[in-house]
Amino acid sequence: MLKEILFNSAVIYAVLILFMRLMGKRQLGDLEPSELIVTILISEVAGTPISSPEKPLYYGIAPAAALFALDMAVSLLTARSVRLRGILAGKPALLVVHGRIDQSQMRRNRFTPDELAEALRSQGALDLNEVQYAILETDGRLNVILAPGSRPVTAAQMNIPAQDAGYPLIVVNEGRVLTENLKILGKDEKWLEKHLRSQGLSSPRDVYMMTVDMAGGIFLSPREKK
Repeated sequence: MLKEILFNSAVIYAVLILFMRLMGKRQLGDLEPSELIVTILISEVAGTPISSPEKPLYYGIAPAAALFALDMAVSLLTARSVRLRGILAGKPALLVVHGRIDQSQMRRNRFTPDELAEALRSQGALDLNEVQYAILETDGRLNVILAPGSRPVTAAQMNIPAQDAGYPLIVVNEGRVLTENLKILGKDEKWLEKHLRSQGLSSPRDVYMMTVDMAGGIFLSPREKK
């Protein structure tokens, strides 16, 4: 019995990983309603051969495959039909327009003022008067667009040449030195040790995370003492 449970679990696990990979990379909070329902249903039906090992594997794999195929078919249809996508996934809702809260949209989406204030604070918008639009996306995220006068000034607007610093690479990860990234940056461990000493750190083991970009910009977070 134990062998059957372990074997069924391994097979179902591998099949679900395959299905999830084919469905695409999405975080749980980014799933559309139809995708979330399919994910929950697949996890439910796929567990049948695990909880009841006397039942054959196809009792779990067959319905999971059917749900996956249905989700793929719905994805193809919604990609071709804007109207169908609106029915299944809904449409973005404007909760704030030019600093004014649309209370009917708030009620329709069951969004409270406390939730709105919290979502705005999480994006650095403390004053509603500075918000041009607050859009509730179909996946539940709130995107905030500040009014032109409240947006950060860019280098282009000030006619200042901006240097492309490139993508910051992690060179120390929880005390471990990533030598390949150091080589990409044209650095070596001697340079790393010298920089750490200048920051009062004796070795990479004292570093929680350190990143360096192509322009030499450095972010350093020492390990917190337990």
